[in-house]
Amino acid sequence: MLAEAWSWITDLGNSKVTALLIFFFTFIGILLYVLTGKKRSERLESYKYIPLQDDDEPDSEIETVKDDEHR
Repeated sequence: MLAEAWSWITDLGNSKVTALLIFFFTFIGILLYVLTGKKRSERLESYKYIPLQDDDEPDSEIETVKDDEHR
């Protein structure tokens, strides 16, 4: 029985269907992992604002250039 299953999977026509099912269920699993759980969803939602957040401490190199421009 195992040999028959292996020969069915290794057939090019059937291996495409098998690969499609594996990738589909993996994709669904990843979606369920990411979208379920309140803490995880809140954390992921906060990540979308990262590009818009300013740095609290300005770089010292930028301050040096501004000081040199005023002289």
